[in-house]
Amino acid sequence: MEWLDWLKYAVLGLIQGFTEPIPVSSSGHLVIAEKLFGLHMEGLSFEVLVNFASLLAILLIYRKDIVRLAVNTFRFIFKRDPDAKSDFMFVVYLILATIPAGVIGVVFKDTIADVFKGIKIIGATLLITALALWLIRNLRGRKGDKDLSFGETFIVGLAQSVALIPGISRSGATIVAAMALGWKQETALRFSFFLYIPVSVGSMILEGKDMIKDPMMGQLIGPYLLAFICSFVASYFALKWFMGLMARGNLKWFSVYCVFAGLFVLFFLN
Repeated sequence: MEWLDWLKYAVLGLIQGFTEPIPVSSSGHLVIAEKLFGLHMEGLSFEVLVNFASLLAILLIYRKDIVRLAVNTFRFIFKRDPDAKSDFMFVVYLILATIPAGVIGVVFKDTIADVFKGIKIIGATLLITALALWLIRNLRGRKGDKDLSFGETFIVGLAQSVALIPGISRSGATIVAAMALGWKQETALRFSFFLYIPVSVGSMILEGKDMIKDPMMGQLIGPYLLAFICSFVASYFALKWFMGLMARGNLKWFSVYCVFAGLFVLFFLN
């Protein structure tokens, strides 16, 4: 492969990695980048692979929380430790919130892909994302990890399923729903990214056998590894940056960006 091909994969890995943690739709930006640069990703499921790199970055950042949740879940199940109950329930809520997107994705994935296709759809959904972010930009909830409920977490799960539509940000949809329900920003952010874990793992499992059997594996393994690394690094620093912005309540800037990006797609891309 020529060096321009390697550069193509590196750039797309950086784009996906940087946009995955922030509420602007990583999948939408991959399509936009491919359209702008005249690229077409062949062979392996590129998006699933670089999404998995983003997952590893998220696991690294939240490693202490994940270990605590796992330990306390086992403590509550096997020892009935009352101090571990809140973490156990947090895990239960995560499992519940995963169901809507999992079911809808399996049953209606092909239908959604057929109905919501084309670059203009991404332009329109970016504007929808912008509106949603603008509406919740000043909300300051009071509900923390211990204040969640089955109904509210299921609603957040339904919001995640909306992100099956191209151009709708998964993190944006879940954070908007959580904050609209009165959750604290840090709780909304943490819950949103913990929800990403089963989604990414599930996609990797479903695509895994096809990726292994791909006849272009030998040719693409180098560029895909480069894209994987770029996505991991970009996701790590983007999430760290986004956590700081969330703490300062600066979601409005993502709304403004999505407006300009959406209008650009609608008027300048075909």
